[in-house]
Amino acid sequence: QVQLVESGGGLVQAGGSLRLSCAASGRTFSRSAMGWFRQAPGKEREFVAAISWSGGSTYYADSVKGRFTISRDNAKNTVDLQMNSLKPEDTAVYYCAAGVYGSNSVSYPTNYAYWGQGAQVTVSS
Repeated sequence: QVQLVESGGGLVQAGGSLRLSCAASGRTFSRSAMGWFRQAPGKEREFVAAISWSGGSTYYADSVKGRFTISRDNAKNTVDLQMNSLKPEDTAVYYCAAGVYGSNSVSYPTNYAYWGQGAQVTVSS
């Protein structure tokens, strides 16, 4: 059974930092891109960041570029999201995703086969 488990969410003041981690089990994703999405109340799930299977390419939403950094460790089957200079508008449930291959766009949630349960990130002003 494939599982993605996020950790590291919480409450932080604006300008602060958090680091989200996602641990995969049940299969290896060393040949799959992995990504992070987020969903705020009343809004659709949106792309945050993704990383290629090798880690050589990273992709970011314009809203987080320069503030967030995605990384992965294929030996540990994990993907992390370092979030700096957090803003209240970053408040959302953050989801780890995996299982997108080949030329499929990494920014479309429907292209991912596996999802974590989500981690709440709340940024106070």
